[in-house]
Amino acid sequence: MGEIIGVWIAAGLTLLIFSFIYKDNPAFKMAEALFLGVSLGYTTGNTYWNNVAPQVIRPLTPGSDFNGWVILPLFFGLCILLRVVPSLSWLSRLAFAILIAGYAGMEIPNRISGTLLPQVSDTMSPFTAATWYITPVILLGVFCTMMYFFFSLEHKGAVGRISRIGVLFVMVSFGASFGYTVMARVSLLIGRIQFLFFEWLNLPN
Repeated sequence: MGEIIGVWIAAGLTLLIFSFIYKDNPAFKMAEALFLGVSLGYTTGNTYWNNVAPQVIRPLTPGSDFNGWVILPLFFGLCILLRVVPSLSWLSRLAFAILIAGYAGMEIPNRISGTLLPQVSDTMSPFTAATWYITPVILLGVFCTMMYFFFSLEHKGAVGRISRIGVLFVMVSFGASFGYTVMARVSLLIGRIQFLFFEWLNLPN
């Protein structure tokens, strides 16, 4: 019985969201507000029990594995909340500076080793019988795209023509990324339609 009620509630909310295809209406706004409220409540509870409680409250509770060093990140975390207090907003800038610097220090090496170096390695791959036709295209695309983003030279003459070729490669890249995004969204839409047809309406599959 509970499963049937859950299917009907999910189907009703799905139809309320789909009603936006016709026009903006109160039913869609109600479903949107419900979705945002449930998502916020779930995220808040999940963050508290999986992060705040084990990493902040428990280490500062007497009788447990007390760790006084937790006070320092807790202080900077509370400083971020002081952004709304004009007289103390400078403390939030200090906390944000430490946060961004730490994130950059951890992320930049990962980006270099995980993205930049593999890209350079693929660009410099040797010519083989299987890749003789694609390797020059990759080299041309990388060179022209880099020239397009090289703003120290005015994009006129040969530099301008090379930059225009780089724009074509950039547009192809954006188009491919957009295509993948659309495919992912369409797959979600197909999943919801299959849910309505086969689980809610029990149509033969």
